[in-house]
Amino acid sequence: MITELNDRFEGFVATEPRPAGSAGLFALASYASALGWLTESFAELTSSVDEICTRVGIPTEPRAPITAAPGGTERDDEFDFAFNAIELEAVRNAAEAAGLAPDDYVEVLSQSLLAAARITDACMEISSGLLDDADLLSEVSDRPRLDNDPGSLPALVRSLLARMETTE
Repeated sequence: MITELNDRFEGFVATEPRPAGSAGLFALASYASALGWLTESFAELTSSVDEICTRVGIPTEPRAPITAAPGGTERDDEFDFAFNAIELEAVRNAAEAAGLAPDDYVEVLSQSLLAAARITDACMEISSGLLDDADLLSEVSDRPRLDNDPGSLPALVRSLLARMETTE
């Protein structure tokens, strides 16, 4: 997705003549904002995955496949996340295959799902912003807009500015 967006951005910048009107600059700002936001979101996802791996002692570099230890593993009767018997057995088997304690496995799984949800939300917001920008751009002529109205900025730029204000 980052590569596709970057290719479109570079293609837009490489066109001759370069965008100079308000519609072209509006589109350029949309692409640049989307690319920056997606790159930031991907970096956050990568950081979250590294943190999860570090927390449970999973190396971030590839390694040899994990094999189950010979013999049975002792079951912990205190392990109860309101799973039914079949689900609990599946969690225990997956945890054993991953070389983790069942509670560590569930925590890693839940943190992974949270990281995936965050990148999904960011991608949905970027997609929505690009669609909003495309709608606005289709309604605008190529004459310059010189007002200071925040509505004259692309939706993605407005979203990024709002995000920056809330983090400060």
